Formats: sequence, structure tokens, C-alpha cells
Amino acid sequence: MTRIGIVGAGFMGTTHAAAWAAAGVPPAAVIAGPDTPPRVLADRYGAVAHTELGPFLEEVDVVDVCAPTHLHAEVAITAADAGKHVVCEKPLARTVEQAADVVASCAAAGVHLLVAHVVRFFPEYAAAKAAIDRGVIGRPAVLRLSRATYRPHKAADNWFLDHVKSGGLVFDLMVHDLDQARWLAGDVTSVYARGVASAGPEAGVDHVVAVLRHAGGAISHVDASWAHPPPTFRTRGEVAGDLGVVSWDSDRDQPVRTVSRAQAGSSAAIPRPTTAATPDPYAAQIAHFLAVLRGETSPIVTAADGLAAVELATAVSASIESGGPVAVGGTDEDTEVSR
Repeated sequence: MTRIGIVGAGFMGTTHAAAWAAAGVPPAAVIAGPDTPPRVLADRYGAVAHTELGPFLEEVDVVDVCAPTHLHAEVAITAADAGKHVVCEKPLARTVEQAADVVASCAAAGVHLLVAHVVRFFPEYAAAKAAIDRGVIGRPAVLRLSRATYRPHKAADNWFLDHVKSGGLVFDLMVHDLDQARWLAGDVTSVYARGVASAGPEAGVDHVVAVLRHAGGAISHVDASWAHPPPTFRTRGEVAGDLGVVSWDSDRDQPVRTVSRAQAGSSAAIPRPTTAATPDPYAAQIAHFLAVLRGETSPIVTAADGLAAVELATAVSASIESGGPVAVGGTDEDTEVSR
């Protein structure tokens, strides 16, 4: 029996716990801090609630890290050192150095490291990847990826609104499509980005546009936004190749769409994309992770993928700050982000 331990009892911890239960292995233990006490989530699944990591680790085989971003590396490395397999919510860590340490620790301990980039499990993105892999559109040349919503409703003193701890829009939202761009068109060599919040942080919104240059010659245009009214969550994508185009749009079944400020009061605290997929992509992701842990398949998201996504998010943030292009992986742009 695989004993699952959830670290964090907030939105993602609750989401992952439900997905593990749907896969037939409800969490055996839950640990969380004082802001989100573990008791409620633990009681829902008959799990043991903990507030100390040591006793928690003794009761589990797999540690699912759904803690705040700045704690990912510390928890994941401690779990790996204890011989526990690690599932980690995206992003893998807050910095490239931390992410590399997590990868190295899990490799040294001989445990699985599974990074929860759930968008790879959304059917439209998986279908686009499958079409590209089959050669339907030929060689990808231009990608346009967009993810637009509102900033999650958080208290002013919440870690999420502390850019040093969370990484802001780039690490929380844009990282999904940075991972997608690399998944669909290969490794990235440089990034050039601009962000609204860097010019007016007091506005309480952000919108970032990034241009990625891929090693294979493709160019990706990626935008992410926390400047839309609740309950908006729109995703779009297009990949053009020398033989055709594959595209998707979350609003495609709504020719006319109206969003009113009157709807803001009923919006969820954390925006979540919608999909017609069955099963739910979060459930599909966890079911896949369980199959990997049981040796039944290979991971769709590797440890290297998780590290690469942190590298790209770091490069985007560095480009916004510097105002110039940033190299990824050791090329010769003005600023460099590498392992």
C-alpha cells in the first residue's frame, strides 16, 4: 500500500488530496502550518493530522508538497533524505539553485521526483502535443500561448503576495505556459519580457508578455495576466508549423462572452481553469503519478522538466528587471540564467 502524505491543507493540498482519493489511495497523513490547520482535511479522509515533519515522514511513503512556493525545496529535500518519493506542486522551487538541489537530492536518494505541471494533462494541450509529435503541422515555428485571469484573493500579509516568497505572476501562472512552450517546441535559449507590475506595483494587477527563442529556431509569444475581472479564466494557444496550425481556445464554445464586475463577489479565491475533460486533469495527473510510482509507466513530467520551468520563470523575471534579453543555459545574451 502506498501511503500518501500531503504537505499543505490549502487550495492545492485539498485538490491533490481529492485526486489521490479518486485514484484509490486517500492520504494517510496531512501536515500544515497554523494558517491552514491540517485537521479538517485530514478528517475528511481518515488521515492523521500533523504539525511536525519528523513524525509525519515516519507514516508515509510519498510526500506530496503543496506548501507555499518558498518552502518547496526544504520540504522536498527533507523528504528525499528520509527516503520518501516526492510529488511537488509547480513550481519545483523558488530559485534555480533550490530546484537543482531538489533534483540532485532525489537522484542521490534514488526516489521519484514528480513535478505537478498539471496543464500537460489538460486534453487540449495534450492533443496539441500529440499532433506536433505526429508531424501534423510540420516543424513548429511560431507559438502563441495565453493565460488570463484575476489575481487570487489573498490577505495582505499572505505569503502569496510577497514576491520574494511566491515569485508573483511569473512563477504562479505564466510558468504553466513556459513549460508548455518548451514541451511543444523544445529547449529555450533566450527570453525577453516586459511586465506591468514592475512599472506600477501599487496597481494590484500584473500582465507579463515574454518572447522565447528556441534552440530549434521556433519563437514563442507567451502572455499571462492578473488584470482581468473575476471570475475570468481564459486560456488560448496556437502553434504554427511549416505544414499547418493547431490551436485551442477556452472561449471557443462561447461566441459572445460577457464578464461583469457584478460577478466578482461570487468568484473563487483561487482562479482555476475550466475544461470539459473527463476525468478532471488534476485527477488524471495524480493517477499518472501513481502509475509511475508503481512502475507501470514513465513520467510525462520529468525532474529535468521541473527544473527547466524554474529556469525559464527566473529568466523572465530577470528580463523584466533588467529590461534586456536573458540567456537560458549559458548562451551569450546580455544577462544569463543557467544551472
